[in-house]
Parts: sequence; C-alpha cells; structure tokens
Amino acid sequence: MTAAVLPGSIHAQESSPAVSFVNDVVPVLTKAGCNAGVCHAKAGGGQKGFHLSLLGFEAEEDYEHIVKENRGRRLFLSAPENSLLLTKASGKAPHGGGVRIKADSQAYQILLNWIRQGATFDGEVAPRLLAVDVQPGRGTVQRNAEQQLKAVAKYSDGSERDVTEQALFESNDKSMADVSDRGLVKVLDIPGKVAIMVRYQGRITVFNASIPLGAPVENVPPSKNFVDDLVFANLKEIGIPPSPVCDDATYLRRITLDISGRLPTEEESRAYLANTAADKRDQVIDNLLSSPEYADFFANKWTAMLKNRRDDASDITSNFAFYAWVRDSLLANKPYDQMVRELLAATGTVIANPPVAWYKRVKEPKQQLEDVAQLFLGVRMQCAQCHHHPFERWSQDDYYSLSAFFTQVGRKPSATRGEDLIFHKRGVAVATNIKTGASLKPGALGDAIPAIAPDEDPRLKLADWMSSPQNPFFAKALVNRYWKHFFRRGLIEPEDDIRDSNPPTNPELLAALEKHFIDSHFDLKSLVKVIVQSNAYQLSATPNEHNITDVQNYSRYYPRRLQAEVMLDAIDDLTGAKTDFPNLPAGTRAIALPDNSYNNASPFLRVFGRPENESVCECERIQSSSLAQSLHLMNAADIKGKLATGSGRADRLSKSDKPPEERIRELYMVAFSREPKAEELKVAVDYLAEPLLDSAGNPVDAQRAGQEKFQDLIWALINTKEFLFNH
Repeated sequence: MTAAVLPGSIHAQESSPAVSFVNDVVPVLTKAGCNAGVCHAKAGGGQKGFHLSLLGFEAEEDYEHIVKENRGRRLFLSAPENSLLLTKASGKAPHGGGVRIKADSQAYQILLNWIRQGATFDGEVAPRLLAVDVQPGRGTVQRNAEQQLKAVAKYSDGSERDVTEQALFESNDKSMADVSDRGLVKVLDIPGKVAIMVRYQGRITVFNASIPLGAPVENVPPSKNFVDDLVFANLKEIGIPPSPVCDDATYLRRITLDISGRLPTEEESRAYLANTAADKRDQVIDNLLSSPEYADFFANKWTAMLKNRRDDASDITSNFAFYAWVRDSLLANKPYDQMVRELLAATGTVIANPPVAWYKRVKEPKQQLEDVAQLFLGVRMQCAQCHHHPFERWSQDDYYSLSAFFTQVGRKPSATRGEDLIFHKRGVAVATNIKTGASLKPGALGDAIPAIAPDEDPRLKLADWMSSPQNPFFAKALVNRYWKHFFRRGLIEPEDDIRDSNPPTNPELLAALEKHFIDSHFDLKSLVKVIVQSNAYQLSATPNEHNITDVQNYSRYYPRRLQAEVMLDAIDDLTGAKTDFPNLPAGTRAIALPDNSYNNASPFLRVFGRPENESVCECERIQSSSLAQSLHLMNAADIKGKLATGSGRADRLSKSDKPPEERIRELYMVAFSREPKAEELKVAVDYLAEPLLDSAGNPVDAQRAGQEKFQDLIWALINTKEFLFNH
C-alpha cells in the first residue's frame, strides 16, 4: 500500500516532524499494551470489535483496522483531539482498558501529530528497523542499587534513535531485579545473574547484570574438570563461597538416586564406606552407568516426554516395543544424534521398527514440528503458528517451513489392529502458511536446507541439520536438560525455552558442555560422567551463611523431592515389600514402567505426580509437595500394607537375634546409606525397649510388639525429609 493522505485531513505545521505509522505509531500502541494478547490483539477478533495484530507485527493490517474499519469512525481528521483512538486511550471516553496513554505524554502527542498529518501509512517507504541495542549491554550492579538502561533503534537508512520511552522492558527474575517501563532497573538483595529483556518492534536485546554478594571466596574445592573451573570462577566473580564437598554416604545416596533412580543397597553402602581407594567415587559412577537401572531410569524420563501413552488396549504392543527400544539404546549408549535420527525418520511397522510408535501418538505435522522443536531444540514454536513469536525472531513462515519436513509422512493400516505402517510419500514437501497462503519448502529455523529431491525423505535432511556441530540448539538443549536433571535447575530455565531473551546464568559453562557433547560424538554417558565427576555436583546441600539464598549459581547442592516412581521403589526397598503391576513380571520396579497406564493401578503414583505422558514438557511431572501426599504417607492403606507385609523388613527384624543396635543400623544404612548418629541410635533402642500396651493397658506379647515397633520406626524414617529428598 502506498502512502496516502485522506480527504479532509488537516496538515501539520511544517515545523512538526513527520510521524511514521510503522516506526512511531505502532510502538506507541505496543508500549501502551493496546496490541497485547489480553487486549485488542486477543485471539478471535480482538476486543469490543477492535482488532490489532499481536505486538504490532502486522503494521499494514493494523492501519486498515484503525483508519478504514467501521467507516473510519476511530479517527476524526477535522478535529484530531476528538478521535476515538485518543479519547478512549486517554480515558476521556469510557474505555474498558482504562487509561492507557496520558493526555500530557509524549505517546499521546505522537498519535495526535500523526492524525493531524493525515494519518498516512508509510510501510513501503519507512526505514526498516534492523536492530535494537541496549546500553549498557552488560554490567555489575550492586545489591539494592539502580541502573538506567537506554534502548537505541538502528534503521536501514543508517539512522539511530533513542527509543527508551517506547521500548518494553521485562526482568527474567523479578525476585532479583525489577525494571520500570522507562528502563530503570532496581536490583534487589539476591546475588547472582539477572537479565532484562528489551523489546522494540519485534526486535529483542538483553541487558545482563551480575549482582555480586562480595563475600570472600576461599577454600574452594579443587577443580576436577572444566565444570568446576567455570562454576567456581562464576562464584568468585559474584562473591558467593561454595559449601564444602559432601561426605561419602551423602554422595553415594545422591549419585545412585540420580543415575539409577534407586537407593543403594545395604551391601553397596557398607562396601563403599569401607573402600579406601582415592578414586572410589569414580568407580561408583562407572558401575552405575553400566547398570540396567541406569537404562530403566532414563528410559522412564525419555518415554514420558516422547508421549508413550496408552489410550486403549491396542496400544500395549507399540508401547512395550517403543519403551524397549529407548531402554536398549540407552543401555548400549547409542549416540544421541543417532537415536533422534532413528526416531524422526522412522518408517515401517512398530514390530519391525519400534521408533515408528512415536508417529502413533504425534500424528499431525504441526504436532510433530512443535514436539521436535521443544524437545530436541529447546525452542517453543507454538505461538508462531498464528503470529510472530512475541519473545523471539520466529515468524509464521518459520513455523510452517519447519512443519514441511513432515508433510510427506504417510500412513496406512497394517496387519496389526490399531497399528499403522509409516512411510515416506514421494513428492515435493511443502507446507501452506494458513494466513498468507504461501507454499513453503522445508526450512530449519532460519538456516538454509539443501534442495530436497521428490524421492528423498525430508526428515533425514532435518536430522542432518539437527546433528550438525554448527546447529545452535540441538546439543545445547540436551546438555541443559541433563544439567537440570542433576542440579535441579537448568543453566537456562525453563530447560526447553532457549531464546535470546532468556540467557543462561553461566553462558561459558553452557558453551563448554555443548562443545564437550559434540566432541564426544553425542555420547550421553560421557556427558553424565563429566557432570557428576565434578566437585560442583558433589557439594554439600547444607548452606553456609553466604549462599543460603543462592538458587542459580550452584554454590551448593539443591535438594529435591524424589519423583513418584523413585519414591515408591525406595519405600519398597526399605519396607521389604513389592509393588505388583498388571501385565509385568513380579518384581518390576516402578522406574521401569513402560507407559502411563500403571498410574491407574497405583494410588501412590497418582498422588505423587507421575505424568500421564501427554506433553513433551517435563513440567507435567508434579514435583511439589501437597497435603494429599503427606496424608498418603501417614495413613494410606498401601503404605500400611507395605509396613506390615509378612515377609517384610519389620517382620524379619522383629524376629532377628541380632542386638537392637545392629538392627537399627541396618535401617539407617538402607534408608540413608549411613550409620545412625548416637542420639538417633539411643532414641530408637529406647523405643524398642519400652513395653507396648493394648487398649486395655495390658502388655502386648513380645513378637507382636516387636513387629509393631519396627513398623513404627520404618514409618518414621519414611516420613523424614532426609528420606523423601535427594540431598
């Protein structure tokens, strides 16, 4: 559309600078929130009949809605001050959104001058915005201090403009720093790294601030590898002294839970504590990584994110086959890029090629691209289906170009009921942008893809791009996800939201982990090993006076509640009971369950938040505590049954001839991988020695009393934080 002056418009005085609709008016509306998703850019037609594009990404459409829609009623060119665009925004006329632009503001004057100048559209002639910079780009800001930011827009004609008044500012952690709508950053009392996102007209930049505590950092544990070098260097920079390295018992329990999803056995704990070898921690890592429980535990993690879900009885074959493929791949340490390639390019039937099962759950190209992007690239593309991503550079064309990789996936019924045969349909792979109608060839998030012949499977080209060492997302997403598994918090958080406006807390460490993973040819066990060998991972969870508020710099180990399956297995280990699951061999552990259907068979798994495998986001797993969980541990029938099982630990210990002290030591060794403290031992032994009376006040026979007392002791241990948390 060419610039035009509407009939009857009133021209501004020659001294008034020309107002650009694209570069002046749209930013004003964005700053005021008029084109936010909760206001006039709301899906389904905007607000009160007035519709704008989200965050002003479609300036030409916005011009049509403002100037021409409803016979031009929103602008009053003969009396610009009376235009509805101004009177509603300033509160002079009733407006459901309240006052958005004050009448004495610069923003109001920009809109007024634009209307006075004829309300023209300059989309074809206005200088294009190339970038927005923030000044300063990074810096150190002391606690409880302030920093003023300046946003500078750079245009295609070489000009620059201070757009601080029109830019949008947002803190990525409001508990650490807040920012005003004019770019004044107010740092709070928590030390660490914080980022302020600066957005202007679809361009984003970030101010990175280091907030030092300034405490002396001395007696730092020795560095075992580059992980320690970079974690401890960051702690020295911001002045947060780390906690000391944890003791052997804590480490053994921690590493066993984190790698294999189970408690160490009593025999393992005693042997480890008695081992005097200097490298005994490394020995434990190697043993755990070669164990079947490692494959079980991480297969549980991956199949949940890959939506291995049972919706009806016909799913059982594909679910079991898919789980077995993931588990066997992990056990054999198949390179990660190879696993992803086999999944994405899967063809045939589930029986012959189990990765095909993924296409049973994720059927449409849109679902496929969104899941692949979020799970394997750490990029959330869902927003870009309908509009330009509000916090990123991804457009609708990027969205549909990525979906084009999957448009040639064909399916037809196989000989097995409920199972399809997946194949590549020959032809040109294209996807249609539903808004513009444009046909788009496969494209990979801004990177060029070589031409794909009609008889080539586009998914193989996607896998090639993903596994390239130059790919900016693939390795980064995986190492960030695994870092969170072992440290509770990702270097980028959430772990699957990698974007320029969400920077890592330690970018040098993330880059080093990414390089290590690529150099190892995507070796998952090697990645795990380099993380858990570090002293950063082996730090105590007990805070010191300086790092008690630190939640992002890994100055100590951050305790986390055991996930549902791990906790159920741990309770079984301590009580000596077994949980039976339908259609599975006796003794199958909860961490080895192949799909979500077993949640219905176990009230415990439901209460403690085992996911239903409906999302690629690990946030589907509930890790927070609740009253229902506390009540379940205190008096649920399944917990009582495990404590009282006839062949269980309470029954066996009550009949044992060993001294009470030895029996108590066994409980502590199984539950915590350590000996009881002197006070703990005394309290437990004294409790066993007390007579047990029935409701009438008569002594209970010794055998029954012993059983009930050991049940009470085990129940008490189960309900401790030390048992319920990995620390």
